[in-house]
Amino acid sequence: MSAGFVLLALLMGVVTYPSRALPLLAPGIERLPRPVLDYLRLVGPAVLAAIGAVNVLVQGPGGRRGFHLGIEAVAVVVCLVLTLWRRNLLPGLVAAVAIVALARAAGLG
Repeated sequence: MSAGFVLLALLMGVVTYPSRALPLLAPGIERLPRPVLDYLRLVGPAVLAAIGAVNVLVQGPGGRRGFHLGIEAVAVVVCLVLTLWRRNLLPGLVAAVAIVALARAAGLG
């Protein structure tokens, strides 16, 4: 792992913190219009879906686009299933990270 990736992760945490902390920092947020609340509620899952898509959609030689069906795709599907089943994003994310970490440690990913 490169130190640049750690720095990038920290930077992204700082950049995305305001939208995640808004309910804690803004009193009366529940009085916002319903479309605004829906938007704020769906920002996190939309960002995570984009990250998942980047891990399974690739551009191959000659500009051909396709799916990479490796351990990352398995982790994305497991995350999706667990999130829908438990109605909670955290178990799905933890399972996906664990699957990829264990697979890469075993030399499979």
